[in-house]
Amino acid sequence: MEEVLEPFFIFVGLLVCLVCLVKCVRFFRCVLLNFWKVWPTPFLRSMGQWAVITGAGDGIGKAYSFELAKHGFNLVLISRTLEKLQAIATEIEWTTGNSVKIIQADFTKDDIYEYIKEKLKGLEIGILVNNVGMLPNLFPSYFLNAPDEIQNLIHCNITSVVKMTQLILKHMESRRKGLILNISSGVALFPWPLYTMYSASKAFVCTFSKALQVEYKAKGIIIQVLTPYAVSTAMTQHLNTNAITKTAEEFVKESLNYVTIGDETCGCLAHEILAGFLSLIPAWVFYSGAFQRLLLTCYTDYLKRNAKAR
Repeated sequence: MEEVLEPFFIFVGLLVCLVCLVKCVRFFRCVLLNFWKVWPTPFLRSMGQWAVITGAGDGIGKAYSFELAKHGFNLVLISRTLEKLQAIATEIEWTTGNSVKIIQADFTKDDIYEYIKEKLKGLEIGILVNNVGMLPNLFPSYFLNAPDEIQNLIHCNITSVVKMTQLILKHMESRRKGLILNISSGVALFPWPLYTMYSASKAFVCTFSKALQVEYKAKGIIIQVLTPYAVSTAMTQHLNTNAITKTAEEFVKESLNYVTIGDETCGCLAHEILAGFLSLIPAWVFYSGAFQRLLLTCYTDYLKRNAKAR
């Protein structure tokens, strides 16, 4: 028996060391890319002429719109609020000279995609940013106490990613190039009680994106899922920024450094460090009643002090 167990434990030990080594290499690559500011403009521009951004009217989507415009892309901005889209389009066209198309669409509905498909006809789309999403409640709460927006959340956080990818991926496949960035969340990396529906919907985005990358990587297409933690946007009630909580502009600018780093990234170094720290917390501690009570009290108090409802 000992003759069998010894090689087995040696193999397991080597496997664990290998996994740790891969994580360390990826982490130090993130560090290098964070301090060595390599803006991959030629690489990004090689994808195509147009970039499509959902949820472009505010926050992370708006920041991607301006940043990709700086990289020379013509833009298709999709969001629910026409006035915001018009203001952003006017500013981008005036400051960069790039072409900007706007599509007003409500992603909580599931009958919008034929209309979007018509509007995208004939465009050489090199980048798709699936950013649109909704967080029913910034403050942690039990599932039955959360706002009853289940269908809207599923359409906005899940259906939008699948349907927009379906519309655009087929043209990327025929051109054998393209970049799809799917914005998930750090709460998707493992189940987060008290954010149950949001965590589960964003976990779908992670699984969908990584499986799709396996299918289409050989066809020259990059599909990357981003799992940021706190970013100060309207959705997070404009949390005060600090070393962990990033502005949308900071997050987006840094995230574009990591487009070739792999199929999943937190998008910024601070959030990579936070994710590593959280992964060290044993599951029995994280899912304990005491820890959940801590979330309901201390974390709620923190959010109330730092959020700026508008």
